[in-house]
Amino acid sequence: MRSFSLGDFDFALPPELIAQHPAAERSGSRLLDGRGDGATDRGFRDLPALLQPGDLLVFNDTQVVKARLFGEKRTGGKLELLVERVLGGQEVVAHMKVSKRPPLGTTVRMHGGFTATLLGRYPGENGPLFRFGFSGDPYTLMEQHGHVPLPPYITHADTAEDARRYQTVFARNPGAVAAPTAALHFDEQVLAELEARGIRRASVTLHVGAGTFQPVKTEDIAQHRMHSEWYEVPEATQQAIADLRARGGRLVAVGTTTVRTLESWARSGLARGDTDIFITPGFAFRQVDVLLTNFHLPKSTLLMLVSALAGYEQVMALYRHAIAQGYRFFSYGDAMLLERRLAPASPTIAAC
Repeated sequence: MRSFSLGDFDFALPPELIAQHPAAERSGSRLLDGRGDGATDRGFRDLPALLQPGDLLVFNDTQVVKARLFGEKRTGGKLELLVERVLGGQEVVAHMKVSKRPPLGTTVRMHGGFTATLLGRYPGENGPLFRFGFSGDPYTLMEQHGHVPLPPYITHADTAEDARRYQTVFARNPGAVAAPTAALHFDEQVLAELEARGIRRASVTLHVGAGTFQPVKTEDIAQHRMHSEWYEVPEATQQAIADLRARGGRLVAVGTTTVRTLESWARSGLARGDTDIFITPGFAFRQVDVLLTNFHLPKSTLLMLVSALAGYEQVMALYRHAIAQGYRFFSYGDAMLLERRLAPASPTIAAC
């Protein structure tokens, strides 16, 4: 098998194809059917007809929180926090953007009237993130005073539309700072059509962190270290997958976060915990048969993941097709449907 470097996952994307707003209706997006070696242009509402009765769709039910918070130091300097994780009680872990980092113990007044006290680094003394103690319940304060943490390639300030549409219709476990974007296309009508066709549903949770946008900085992708995210595979989902395997059905993962959750569980045997799994071409999938996903950034770990599942040449050909046909890219963009490409069988050695 060939080896891959960072440059293999680069492509030129016209800026006008980066979707700045969602489609007028959730299921009004386009869907590029990239199963096998093909490339068929469809609409997202075609999805139920493309799946088989007995398939199991697995969603990520994480809920995006209004994790972007603003404040001012006593000196008047501006400070911005992006809450990555709530540790318990009133303590959080956050990215901090500030011109001059305040010393430990500094209490900052945040917009909305609450305070945040800098407690230390995370996960260790030299960690890249910071621990803060809030003056109230973090989830309540974020909901009341926070902003939707839109991705860096969306250029407008968050609005009421973003609060509604940068969230899935089945989000229920708060903790993500980025949406599981492949699931944003689903509305009640599509879900009802899937159920009527005999396509079953289950859910996992992976709280997507800001590290999902972290660029790969090494040409040798094997040197890249993934951010860590918390996940859970509930017992009901474990049973649904066992039933699926017993009847010979296909597991359809909705989004790369679902893939990372299921494959982390398959490898570790742990149904909940932290994962920093990095999926690149050559990865042996144990759970996922079909993937529904959005279009991802050049040189991103997510592009590497979909290339691992569907085959590098096929995925890059699909991206060229999508650009030529004017598909909308990234979080608010269109979707694509991929099948896992089976590894070629090992050659048989005849007995002497």
